[in-house]
Amino acid sequence: MNDMTPSLPQKTAVESRFQLLVSGINDYAIYMLDPDGIVTSWNAGAQRFKGYTAEEIIGQHFSRFYRPEDQQSGLPARALEIALKEGKFESEGWRVRKDGTQFWTSVVIDPIYDTTGQHIGFAKITRDVTERRNAQEALRESEQRFRMLVQGVTDYAIYMLSPAGEVTNWNLGAERIKGYSAEEVIGTSFGRFHTPEDQAAGMPAAALANAAKDGRFEREGWRVRKDGSRFWAHVIIDAIYNDDGSLAGFAKITRDITEKKEAAEALERANAALFQSQKMEAIGQLTGGIAHDFNNLLSVISNGLEILPLKTQEPAELKILESMKRAVDRGATLTQQLLSFARQQPLRPEKHNLNSVINGFEAVLRRAGNSTIAFNVNLAADLQTAMVDAPRFETALLNLVVNARDAMPNGGAISIFTSNVTLDDQQITGLTAGRYVKVSVSDTGSGMSPEVMARAFEPFFTTKEIGKGTGLGLSQVYGFMQQSKGGVSIDSAIDRGTTISLFLPAFDESGSDTVSAEDSSEKALVVDDEPDVMEMAAALFRSIGYEVLTANNGVAALETLQRTKDIAVLFSDVMMPSMTGIELAKRARELRPTMKILLATGYPLPALKAQHSGADEFTFINKPYKLAELAKKLRFT
Repeated sequence: MNDMTPSLPQKTAVESRFQLLVSGINDYAIYMLDPDGIVTSWNAGAQRFKGYTAEEIIGQHFSRFYRPEDQQSGLPARALEIALKEGKFESEGWRVRKDGTQFWTSVVIDPIYDTTGQHIGFAKITRDVTERRNAQEALRESEQRFRMLVQGVTDYAIYMLSPAGEVTNWNLGAERIKGYSAEEVIGTSFGRFHTPEDQAAGMPAAALANAAKDGRFEREGWRVRKDGSRFWAHVIIDAIYNDDGSLAGFAKITRDITEKKEAAEALERANAALFQSQKMEAIGQLTGGIAHDFNNLLSVISNGLEILPLKTQEPAELKILESMKRAVDRGATLTQQLLSFARQQPLRPEKHNLNSVINGFEAVLRRAGNSTIAFNVNLAADLQTAMVDAPRFETALLNLVVNARDAMPNGGAISIFTSNVTLDDQQITGLTAGRYVKVSVSDTGSGMSPEVMARAFEPFFTTKEIGKGTGLGLSQVYGFMQQSKGGVSIDSAIDRGTTISLFLPAFDESGSDTVSAEDSSEKALVVDDEPDVMEMAAALFRSIGYEVLTANNGVAALETLQRTKDIAVLFSDVMMPSMTGIELAKRARELRPTMKILLATGYPLPALKAQHSGADEFTFINKPYKLAELAKKLRFT
């Protein structure tokens, strides 16, 4: 016998101690089975878990601990077969106590062999893990409820990101707000939801870096949907950490607050408009009061200046008095401008088609510019009529053109547009919803800053050099439009030009605001490069019932003809620079074969016709002409 081999009494002692150890364990059921599954030993833990004493269970088959359905399925026998075949069987499942209650167990079955390798049975260890399973099940149910809650939320995009920013899950709210399905977006970078400019600036990576550093990132900004449309989002990113403190990823919550942002901006605009309106009203009341008082003072001075010349005939004194009278006249003009802003000038509104008003005043507007400025007119063919004081409207339009000219010292273009528009309530400050006639004057000049636009209508506010503007031009326009129940808007930016638009209520005739008709009288186009001659001729045509349009050169006249389709008569001077009246008449005949054409000249007709081929086809009238002669020529032309 080897010296190291324990003697038989020693083996007995070791086995006794091991048996005592196993028997005393209360947290595990440890017992032996014979090769057929009969229980051959039983410890205190087995008795505590299963409720049987050793006397009750030893000699019984271990399958009695299984539920009836498991017994019928042959589960106990399969467990022993697997243990014998693979050297071990391990599983979890339901078991039954003596009192019939069930508990969840962790089971391990090992085959036992003797020293000769003969299979002599099985060692079975069972542990009651019901509490652990219940906790796991509760956790699973909690996670399932939370998952259902998150998935059911549709007003918020709630999803997880990996540490690298890849989407790992996706709820219905995210699909509704951003337009992507889970299959389309999981595994891709969340940076795809940012605008291209934010992506180029590295915003997605910066957001994750801040969340990882501070534990949380919160911001508002533009995001992009699948269809390319943008929405204003409120975003929260929370860093998620493992138990060991390492970064597990991020939880991201996004809400579409576009409507909230638009409502806030609308409120801000309304407050700004109210403030502007109140400010202009206060300035108007102050200005009106000052203007009236100033007018009274001027009246006293003016009356005195009428009396003083009767008491002196000294040339030097008379010269001083004339200077004083001119100063009073300028003061009176200034007072009228101030009263216009204060809306205290009486108006004489009449029904007008503003296209006709603009056409008749176009020559004056063109003369307000200079040779470096192109002048364009684009009038809507179906423009609705409006109630307006035409002379005051012409003054407002002239003020806008002069302002546009002064904004382009190096040249550019001035354009006048008309159109019919339908406005929402307060779309233009102070105007209710409805149909309006819009007249816009646009330039390509230096533009205005937001600060300048906010004060543009204030009296005496000007950005021009000292001596080059009173600051009353736009004030007059503002006061006139307010008094006409209309509105004004400015669209401008530095170095991008300015567009000022006037809005007048469309005339409602017979219960309808859709009436759109030119004045019923015939139109005559009067062309002359001499302003006084042109105005006198225009007055003669008006006296015999024509609606008169004017132009101060052939090019402007052709533009008017192309723009206005129902001109009945062209009356032009012959001798004009650039394009003679005869050349204009030929071009006009091509445009309007049936239009009457009458040409005025101070030269003898034979010499004139000899110099200009084709002149015989037109009717001429000699200067100076009288009204009766003009009417007769028109009747037989």
